[in-house]
Amino acid sequence: MAANPRVRSNAIAALNSKYHRVGLFAFLVIVLGHWAEHIVQAVQIYALDWPRPQAGGVLGLWFPWLVKSELMHYGYALVMLVGFVLLRHGFHGRARTWWMLALWVQVWHHFEHLLLFLQALTGQNLLGQPAPTSILQLVLPRVELHLFYNAIVFIPMVVAMVLHRRPRFDDLVQCSCAPHRTPAAVG
Repeated sequence: MAANPRVRSNAIAALNSKYHRVGLFAFLVIVLGHWAEHIVQAVQIYALDWPRPQAGGVLGLWFPWLVKSELMHYGYALVMLVGFVLLRHGFHGRARTWWMLALWVQVWHHFEHLLLFLQALTGQNLLGQPAPTSILQLVLPRVELHLFYNAIVFIPMVVAMVLHRRPRFDDLVQCSCAPHRTPAAVG
């Protein structure tokens, strides 16, 4: 598929039309799974009083090495960014504005994870910190920072999805997500 631009273009067009609803649902499941991990980690720290190094969410209970891997975190940030980019063509009007806001916040979040991954890869940490450190992590602890990042990506994403599923009659919706409305049906 990657070798043939026409096939890739047709696949993206299908994802943003007849498969948009399925694509958005799959993306939402991935995002909610990630949210659940961060929420479990916060519960482990604040409600169960676990030391931060042992609070790794659900995955961290079985695969602590995986949760400590910057590659896994970077990979997830990249999957999120790709999901936002691929699914954006199905959004129009107000929904697209909110989707693009979430996408641009995710661009920054991805950059921060790229920075962390490169530090882990090279062994050269930002400003001589003892561990890989993102820019905003210089002022906020990592757990709280990632709860914040997930919130400021998730909120506009959900707003975009709600507006997309319930468009105004003048919003262009050409996908499987919302009932097709005509001005006569609205009036």
